Amino acid sequence: LAICVFNRRKRSLRVWVIASQCSYFVLIDSKLFKKSQAKDLEREKVAARFAIASSYFRHIMAVFHKPFAIGLLPLDLSEWLDVDDQLEFYLEEKDRLYAEHPDLVFQAEEGTQASQDEILQAIIECLIAQYPSLYQKQGDVMKIGERQVLLDAQPPLLTAARLCQDDLVLMRHSPQGWRLVAASLSFPSSWSLVEKFGKPMDQIHAPVPAFGPNTRNAMMIDRIFDKLQVALPVWRQNWSLHEDDALYHPSASVMRAEKFENRDLTHDPYVRVERQTLRKMPRSGDILFTIRIYLDRVSALRQKPEGEAGVAQLNEQLSNMTVDELTYKGIPPGLSV
Repeated sequence: LAICVFNRRKRSLRVWVIASQCSYFVLIDSKLFKKSQAKDLEREKVAARFAIASSYFRHIMAVFHKPFAIGLLPLDLSEWLDVDDQLEFYLEEKDRLYAEHPDLVFQAEEGTQASQDEILQAIIECLIAQYPSLYQKQGDVMKIGERQVLLDAQPPLLTAARLCQDDLVLMRHSPQGWRLVAASLSFPSSWSLVEKFGKPMDQIHAPVPAFGPNTRNAMMIDRIFDKLQVALPVWRQNWSLHEDDALYHPSASVMRAEKFENRDLTHDPYVRVERQTLRKMPRSGDILFTIRIYLDRVSALRQKPEGEAGVAQLNEQLSNMTVDELTYKGIPPGLSV
């Protein structure tokens, strides 16, 4: 394991090899750093490599990552939350889901109010800084284009989620490990907030092959959370295949086999990408886990720059997945997209 840091002023690359008790599990393409050493390459271009600056890069990077691997990259907080032209659609869908199923998409334990407040303020500051022409705060109201969101009318974490396209999950350390103590989860990828709420990390990941309690991966995740530093947030991506473009895809683990039984992924399925970030909050010490969903059909992915290479990589990964991994993701053996 290694941590690599590029020094812009000196145009140098430093590499630290870390023992098994490392703070982070980092996967970095060395070719990106070689390119970053060119004198005419500005910092923004380097940041774009890591912050997935385009829709194409979001999908391609997700497809290139091996599934069921812990792969974290450094996160530039100036590009923490991604907002695109689908913002209003996402926010409308969040409003609809909360109006129809409030207990399914929002949960919070007593004693999390201060941490929720901290998160709300951090997200407000981020959105105003990143998108000043779109987000305008006027007293206790946030104006997002024509939309207005009251900032003190609902639980702070729910309010924060109504400002951005990401889902927000609050993790808190306890004697049982890092527990899910609050969440606004409108767009789950085949899991249930009600089922996972209040559980520690190893139980949350119990259905995931090789990530259940007492596994090496479970211990690695605990170590990552324990060592996460306020000044060093990280991000990763995950992918799955779906037969439709619905954002709301809940499923309790006991329903997983039944839910996936009749899926048809042979006719141009959707690649569903999760961009996930981990940020330790400075005051509470809690960890905010954000999840941003992107959806594209495989045919659309092929049309992007280097899209054919991305789809080829995806098919290679499908062919190398174990039966348990395919079953967990609801993918029939032998599928090629």
